[in-house]
Amino acid sequence: MAMDDAKDQEQQKQQKEYEQYVKGMTPTHNLGLQMLKAFITGGIICCIGQAILNYADSMGLDKQTAGSWCSLLLVLLSVVLTGFHIFQKIAKWGGAGALVPITGFANSVAAPAIEFKAEGQVFGIGCKIFTIAGPVILYGIFSSWVLGLVYWILKMAGIMG
Repeated sequence: MAMDDAKDQEQQKQQKEYEQYVKGMTPTHNLGLQMLKAFITGGIICCIGQAILNYADSMGLDKQTAGSWCSLLLVLLSVVLTGFHIFQKIAKWGGAGALVPITGFANSVAAPAIEFKAEGQVFGIGCKIFTIAGPVILYGIFSSWVLGLVYWILKMAGIMG
């Protein structure tokens, strides 16, 4: 009986030590600070995009062409920063503020391509390039199809014009 009590006490001691270890190793997050960083990061990306749009407008481009150039340049900037391992640092600091805009999508395609290039063109880049962005593309296309089908049905029923 005394042996069982000693075993139980030892297990409880180990459990407490483990809980203290986990508590010490688990990162703590300040939600307000994270939101502020995301807001700043996303805001800077949006300001860069707006600067591109303003410059394109001053060059006489129409809104659609200016928007295309803006998207193209933001994707290019994101891919270049990903290639130089700078985007990861921005995303770590800014969180969703860097990952939600078009720059985050470009990063999610470029990062696996860069990471797996050593495995070759087919089995490295070809197989791994959409590991992160693939689900976004899949569900984006699928939800567009569903909404298009709903719109078509409502239009055929005369509910929508």
